[in-house]
Amino acid sequence: MEIEKLVHDIIDPLVENKEATGVRIMPTDDENEVLILVLGESNDVARLIGRGGSVADAIRKVVSVTGKLNDKHIRIKFESFDEEKKEKTL
Repeated sequence: MEIEKLVHDIIDPLVENKEATGVRIMPTDDENEVLILVLGESNDVARLIGRGGSVADAIRKVVSVTGKLNDKHIRIKFESFDEEKKEKTL
């Protein structure tokens, strides 16, 4: 399952800084669940989430089709680099 490439193909046209945007598959306790972490600059993450989460919901729906074809539940979490920096300084 090339889920990372699929997510990149979906989000790359939506972000300004493609080089700073990353997609990682994170480990989970459930073998039937896939957690995808999308990291980027705060303005790009805001664009990917969209007003009221509409863009994020659309991305999740498209990616969930791939998960259903592979009997996996796919979750996508969006985080910005700025949030990580704030957490490290606290």
